[in-house]
Amino acid sequence: MTNDMEVRDVKLVVATIEKELRYISGIIKQKGREILSNYTITPPQFVALQWLFEEGDMTIGELSNKMFLACSTTTDLIDRMEKSHLVERVKNPSDRRVVRIHLLSEGERIINEVIQKRQAYLEEVLHDFSEGEVRSLEKQLMKLHQDMKE
Repeated sequence: MTNDMEVRDVKLVVATIEKELRYISGIIKQKGREILSNYTITPPQFVALQWLFEEGDMTIGELSNKMFLACSTTTDLIDRMEKSHLVERVKNPSDRRVVRIHLLSEGERIINEVIQKRQAYLEEVLHDFSEGEVRSLEKQLMKLHQDMKE
């Protein structure tokens, strides 16, 4: 009987964790969109800039895979970003068929500003947490992320 209760308790806890992560994700996404409303880029452009900022130059195919978008959609996105001087296409000198997307300084400036504002928002939310709680949360989130990547 105790084992059945433990299994039910674990399932309830997991359901609660999933729900809270979903709600947190939604709030972060909404806050991110509020911050982006002060910039001339769209949320998908921000995601593309973020991937290029974190991973460096990549092809349209690589970026499409990271963003879970069709290559044609990503190509249109890059076209608009290139017109705004956020990124540029760079041909590989040894294989001109390979074109990589390179983040320009304006794109990097926007990413840095937006990330700083998002971090300031999170810092404000975590204001009532103790230093130990913040460090514990960081450690647990990093572990969860690592386990999910595997």
